[in-house]
Parts: sequence; C-alpha cells; structure tokens
Amino acid sequence: MEIKDFLATKAKTIDQALDDYLPSEDKKPSRLHESMRYSTLIGGKRLRPVLTLTVAHYLFGVEEKKVMPAAIAIELIHNYSLIHDDLPCMDDDDYRRGELTNHKVFGDAISVLSGDALLTYAFELLTELDGDFAGEDIVRVSREISQSAGCQGMVGGQVVDILAEGAERKKDKKTDLEFIHRHKTGALLQASVRTGAILGGANKEELTALTIYAENIGLSFQIIDDILDVVGDEEKLGKEVGSDEGKNKVTFPSVYGLEESRDMAQKKIQSAKEAIGIFGKDAKLLVKLADYIIDRNY
Repeated sequence: MEIKDFLATKAKTIDQALDDYLPSEDKKPSRLHESMRYSTLIGGKRLRPVLTLTVAHYLFGVEEKKVMPAAIAIELIHNYSLIHDDLPCMDDDDYRRGELTNHKVFGDAISVLSGDALLTYAFELLTELDGDFAGEDIVRVSREISQSAGCQGMVGGQVVDILAEGAERKKDKKTDLEFIHRHKTGALLQASVRTGAILGGANKEELTALTIYAENIGLSFQIIDDILDVVGDEEKLGKEVGSDEGKNKVTFPSVYGLEESRDMAQKKIQSAKEAIGIFGKDAKLLVKLADYIIDRNY
C-alpha cells in the first residue's frame, strides 16, 4: 500500500473515533461542543495519532482499538494548540485547513474555552486505557503526554517562538530556532511515538531507537513546514503562505536559507530511518512515514 493511501485509510478511522469521542452538539453547552467539533473535525493529516497506532500495532502487535484513546488524546491536544495559536493574541490567523479559524466563527472567548476543554478532555480519555494496560504504563503515558504539551514542551516552545519575533534577538536566532522546533512541534510528535512504544511494551533499546526516530522526524517536519510557508501552494496548504516572514518569525529558511534547510531536513530523515533499523522489516511503515514527511508539499 502506498503511504498516502495508508494515511488516508488511517485518517478515516481516526476521524470516526474523534466523532464518536467528542461531545455531541446537542448536549449543553452546545456552543462549546460545536466549537470543539468544528476545529477537530475539519480535517488534518492525523500524523500524530497515526504514529501512535503504527508503533503500537505494527511494531508490537497491540490492537489498535486498545491504543485509540491515547492516540485520540494526543490529537485533541494538537487541535487545542492550533485553536489557541490562531487567536489574535498569538498568530492572528484567519484560515486553518482551508476553513475560517475557530475564533473567526465562534469568537475569542469560546475559542479559548474550546481549547481548554479539548486539553482537559484529552487527559480524561487516557483513563480509558485502564483495563487494557498496566497502571504503571498508563501513568508513564500520562506523564509523557503532559510533559510534551506543557511548559517544558509545546507551550514552552510557543513562548520562545513569541519572544523570538523581531530583530532585537538576532544574535540568539539559531539557539531559539532549535528550541522552538524541538519543543513546539517536536515534543508532541515524540510523545506520539513514545506513547505507542510504551503501550506496546518496548524495551529500553527499542524505546531509545524510537525516540531518536521521533526527534529527527519532528525536526524535519517543522523544517518542511517552514519551507512550505515560503514556497508552498496556498490552496493545498489551506492557509496563507508568507505569514512567517510577515510576522518576522524565526524560521529555518530565514536563518539558513532554503537549500541548506532542505539539506538539513533530508539528513534528519536519514538519521530517523537509521535509528529504527533494529526493527528490520517491521519498521517499513515508519520508514515510509519518514519519507512522506520529507516529500510532502502540503
């Protein structure tokens, strides 16, 4: 199966699970539930939950349905972060995935609360792992995901991203850039992979290999994102290109140029694939996912 077909198939499964798990719009407070469902269900690559399911199922043989609550929890956290990122006080974006951003439809207040609700609900979903996995592994996964999403992960990366805007921090750009992308984007991608591994019963060597894989695909993913903001197709991306430059953001192309950025992304993907060589043919889907990240155009 081609990797794009695999991703499309898994995305449909994940979309159905999201639809099932998210509160109904018919239930009070309906406006909040409508907002939560709007941003979460309008599409997306679903790369994070796909990574969790792929690692757990294809490397370690765990049934996907057992891991699904953790995979969905991670996707909810990702979507909460996008809602908040798009707010006027943050990136002030009008479009996401080709549709109006949440605050443009529901207003700032509901958007903030919608993001809060998705984040909180994610950790409620992790309790549904009880019964299928050992309590200590559920605690490990909860710690993994919370750390990746918090002040030492995604939120911390977002803070440095905001503070790094502007010419006054030119001397710190390379340091800031590394921190931003390893935390803002990379941390949750790493948690996605490690969650699948922990629930799959990975040993220390396997977990280390998958962590190196995740670190490298995470950084490459963000480098490609930065490149696409310069040269991408607006219609495919579903958002305005050139917004990073307009906001004077620290990005790989702005610091290293397009060609060097592409070369860095390619090297990271190669390192990712080498790291999971210990799994042999069982890792073929993860290898294809790594190649997809470097080759994608949206």
